[in-house]
Amino acid sequence: MCGIAGFLSMDYSRENLQTFTTSLKHRGPDAEGLYFNEKDGIGLGHQRLSILDLSEGANQPFESSCGRYLIVYNGEVYNFQELKNQVLAFKNQKKPFQTPESQNQENSEEIAVGDELEFKTSCDTEVIIESFALWGPSMVSRLNGMFAIAIYDKEEKKLYLFRDRLGIKPLYYFQEGNNFIFSSELKGFKKILPKGALTLNKQAIGDFLHLGYIPGNHSIYEKINKFPAGHFAIIESGDIKLLPFWEPDTKIANKVFSEEDKAKKNLKSILESAVEKRMVSDVPLGTFLSGGIDSSTVTAIAQNLSSQPIKTFSIGFKEAKFNESQYAKEVAKALKTDHHEFILSEDEAILQVENLLNIYDQPFADSSAIPTLLVSEMAKKHVSVALSGDGGDELFMGYGMYNWAKRLDNPMLKSFRPIIHTYLKYSGSQRNKRASSLFDFNSNTDLKSHIFSQEQYLFSHKELTNNLLTDKYKNEKRFKAKFEISGRILDIQEEQAFYDLKNYLKDDLLVKVDMASMHHSLEVRVPLLDHRIVEFALNLDSQLKVKKGSSKYLLKEVLYSYLPKSLFDRPKWGFSIPMGSWLKNQLLYLIEKYLDKNVVVQFGIVRPEAVEKLKEDFFNGADFLYNRIWALIILHKWLMENDEI
Repeated sequence: MCGIAGFLSMDYSRENLQTFTTSLKHRGPDAEGLYFNEKDGIGLGHQRLSILDLSEGANQPFESSCGRYLIVYNGEVYNFQELKNQVLAFKNQKKPFQTPESQNQENSEEIAVGDELEFKTSCDTEVIIESFALWGPSMVSRLNGMFAIAIYDKEEKKLYLFRDRLGIKPLYYFQEGNNFIFSSELKGFKKILPKGALTLNKQAIGDFLHLGYIPGNHSIYEKINKFPAGHFAIIESGDIKLLPFWEPDTKIANKVFSEEDKAKKNLKSILESAVEKRMVSDVPLGTFLSGGIDSSTVTAIAQNLSSQPIKTFSIGFKEAKFNESQYAKEVAKALKTDHHEFILSEDEAILQVENLLNIYDQPFADSSAIPTLLVSEMAKKHVSVALSGDGGDELFMGYGMYNWAKRLDNPMLKSFRPIIHTYLKYSGSQRNKRASSLFDFNSNTDLKSHIFSQEQYLFSHKELTNNLLTDKYKNEKRFKAKFEISGRILDIQEEQAFYDLKNYLKDDLLVKVDMASMHHSLEVRVPLLDHRIVEFALNLDSQLKVKKGSSKYLLKEVLYSYLPKSLFDRPKWGFSIPMGSWLKNQLLYLIEKYLDKNVVVQFGIVRPEAVEKLKEDFFNGADFLYNRIWALIILHKWLMENDEI
């Protein structure tokens, strides 16, 4: 795991590249490498976290054996040994092949392979660059892993970028005229771009307040985009050509896997393969273990594959009512892992809040980043690689919001929706008032984002337009996910889960884990997001995802082949953050500082009277409004610290 940065531009110096790259040092403190060619205007920077082949020979930028290509790369490719054998088989048998430039040309002339290849390292970086030298950009379809890759062709003066299928590893880019700049994180762009080059993305403001994260390929800055997942790009003279190599929309088949025994056998086999590949490491490795279905499945398989106890990590609150750490301990005991538990006080967790607000480069309201930061810090004291269970809820329908999607699609309920909304809103129950917002939408509402937003206690589109945003911002376009599914028609719950896979998972959960773990120089791998598992789950009969009221049914059935079912006969809670209570007590100062009327008026994004009413309702008992308050704090803190935008 590493950090990458670079540019294809005549406007920047080696000193600029140095500054840009050093801004990512936390992502890779073990080595720093730079390549700069003033004549060609190319700069490539790399901060290395050494995981495979710890020698200096594996440092980056890394040059291909032919001397033509250079690579900087962040991530892990788990099938690199198989790819290595394929490359050697092609190169060393003197079989003719096509060059990268000629692959898409008809009647192109084939050339001889040339001298035999000998790999100099045991790392995946060398395998990737030699694969590119052999197959060109199409090599990316052969990779199984998480990655953000930049490769420069010194002869053609072209830069190639690649991002993994699910967007596990981050990659951002800025393009203006003949200037093209890229990086693993946003923070370095301000260090290299001239003052005034970055402006506020107004659409991103409303999207953030609606979802708690900035969705799609947008960022908080107008001219900086997220590089799309499952794509590669060719950059030449400032122009960028984006091409997909994997899209979940195209992986939905006409038929589903519905035979339970066969589906269970297939899922177990793929899970074991995915976990086994992600256990290859030259540094100590462990797992995050919450005691829930997903992390327990990953941990159980990892322990089954290991000849010695694996290290497991969990955290919990001393004061928390719903604390899953006891369940993690029970799972660890059953598996006989080397378990590490960190039970902290709320005061200790609150100390992380200011840290959290400073780590994320753009507004990000997912407060579960706090425990993610804490468990990453603890794990780093023992290991440099951790496996997590991210992805299970989206792939196997683990969220309660999928039930809401089904309810709101009921024709009978649709007819009485306005009446239900009014009754719940004025019933007097805070729980009913909170639920009333789910029924408050019109025919133009993007129902998928509405359900997600209200499940997260955030602002609906109606609230944003009618009450919260000022005239300058309320008419901005809103993000709407695009589905171009080529296979069967999905049912309403499948659609909601598919929405989360393409958006919430990529732009919230994976961002949360990447930024929190890399802040502590910890690599986190996500076996459940192996693209083979994703493609299997996309085509699994929904009756095997939710069966007899049990969510994640088939995944649980696999888990029960490793652990007793009785360990999991309990409600799903997850790690609970009492943010509502904190904001009324220890974190009250954040409301007073960042939602002060003068601050709100200064930035002119939201109506001060709407914020005052929101605070009044919150302090008068409407506790469910806490996430709206939190999102506004995050936004105004970011604006105050970036007031030059």
